[in-house]
Amino acid sequence: MNDDYNQPQKSWWERNWKWFVPTGCLSLLVLFGLFIAGIFFGVTSMIKESDAYKGALTEVQNNKEVKEKLGSPIQGDGMVSGSINTSNNTGDCDLQIPIKGPKGKGTLFVVAVKRGKWKYSELSVYVDGTEDEIDLLEK
Repeated sequence: MNDDYNQPQKSWWERNWKWFVPTGCLSLLVLFGLFIAGIFFGVTSMIKESDAYKGALTEVQNNKEVKEKLGSPIQGDGMVSGSINTSNNTGDCDLQIPIKGPKGKGTLFVVAVKRGKWKYSELSVYVDGTEDEIDLLEK
């Protein structure tokens, strides 16, 4: 007589836990990573859409000295860091914007306060690989 018929069948969990637990944990980690990445890219795109970012980049693109060092056209190059806070028609920002042109790369530093419109207290470009600092607020 065969004893397999007398044994109770194992539950789904008992048969499958060895693959389900690691897969479930990995899925949770992937979802958490996607959540963090979504927040990060949402904040980054919000900064790039701000008036402070756009205004500072326009100033750089229209500056003769920066165009001589980096070439033209000049555009943003990667991940913006810093902070921007706005509420109604007021706010402040402190940003570091990587920029590039055909001749080289640099970093645009922006510090500004908004009271109706942005007023920059610092707007300068540091050219990568050199000691050059170009102050865009000097007239």
